[in-house]
Amino acid sequence: MQKQQLHYAYVGVDLHKSQHTAVILNYWNEKLGEIQFDNTPAAFPKVLAKVQSCLEPDMKAVYGLEDTGGYGWAFGLYLIQSNQWVKSVNPAFASEKRKGFPTVHKSDSWDAECVARVMRDDLNRLPDFKPDEHYWVMRQLSTRRSGIVKSLSAVIRQLHVQLSYTYPSYRRYFSEIDGKTALAFWRTFPSPRHLEKVTAERLAEFLRKHSNNACSTKKAEQILRCIEADGQASVHYVEEKELVIRSLVKQIRYYLKEITEFDAKLRDMLEQIGCQLHTITGVDVVTSAELVAEIGDVSRFANADKLARYAGIAPIFAGSGGKGKYYKSKQGDRSLHSIFMSLAIRQLAVHRGTKTPRNPLFHEYFHRKLSEGKTKRQAFICVMRRLVNIVYGILKSKTAYRLPEPLRRAENE
Repeated sequence: MQKQQLHYAYVGVDLHKSQHTAVILNYWNEKLGEIQFDNTPAAFPKVLAKVQSCLEPDMKAVYGLEDTGGYGWAFGLYLIQSNQWVKSVNPAFASEKRKGFPTVHKSDSWDAECVARVMRDDLNRLPDFKPDEHYWVMRQLSTRRSGIVKSLSAVIRQLHVQLSYTYPSYRRYFSEIDGKTALAFWRTFPSPRHLEKVTAERLAEFLRKHSNNACSTKKAEQILRCIEADGQASVHYVEEKELVIRSLVKQIRYYLKEITEFDAKLRDMLEQIGCQLHTITGVDVVTSAELVAEIGDVSRFANADKLARYAGIAPIFAGSGGKGKYYKSKQGDRSLHSIFMSLAIRQLAVHRGTKTPRNPLFHEYFHRKLSEGKTKRQAFICVMRRLVNIVYGILKSKTAYRLPEPLRRAENE
């Protein structure tokens, strides 16, 4: 392979929103050329022509994309369609390459050259750039949904603040202030003045209508008693306060509707690839989509060990002089690592009433590791590592998760 690499030209591309920078190196790290071009399809053919003009007749170009924000998707897809060899370069590799020089500096040109140097040194170990649009779209949906949930949480916090002034005892009214019945109540009665002539029977009828008969007259009487006990609220700027509350309610309803739409789209996309991750205890559609979006096509990992290293869950060995020790990895995809951590917590959870484990298999596995002398932290990482095996197996075989037969019988009993 090294003899062949003598005839390769390494084109490192530093990607940005509006403009990209490409640097061309040969095997001896000699700079053959540099190109700055717009991130538009019209500019891409000119890049190929420029690269080709910098090469010797017997040289072949290898492109490396350091894509952290999705800005290189269009250019990478164009290169693939033009039968070019394209590699995906982890930004961490280029960062380490920059730090390896005596004088550390940063610019678009130097970043692109570091990407090219990474390709020159580790060409065989770098994954090919595979623009699978299905997984890319899932990632966009998952990311956008996460953003909507954060915005929703911010608006709910604002509603808490407003209600604390208008309805001091509002926490006693409903278990969730963003529930269907609660939102209808805040929208119709944004301040106590709208309830001055409302009887308990009339309020109970309103509550039953919006709660599918879940609320009774007792709840209506409780709300009216709390309002009476709180006394007269401030009479200044009442209309302005009501406007704020109704605006917040409207925004919450909009966000909830959007989340429902995103969940439906994610569910459809998971069904299209035959994903069965939702059969694991504690895994819903959202968690399944997050896992698939971060992992992508699982076939790019040769085995579960590779996936574990990618997620930063596999331990790292450090030793010298015949002695060494395994340490917890702080590398890898931290978003994927966080998802597996959250999933492990759910596996070890117990039912609130009966205190029975939600997943007996992992509950027994965790305590077995403790009995072997591992700390709780080490045993927890073992649970995460075993989850990697299960997730990898389900994605690879497209089969459902099933507890071992003895545990299934015990759970049914």
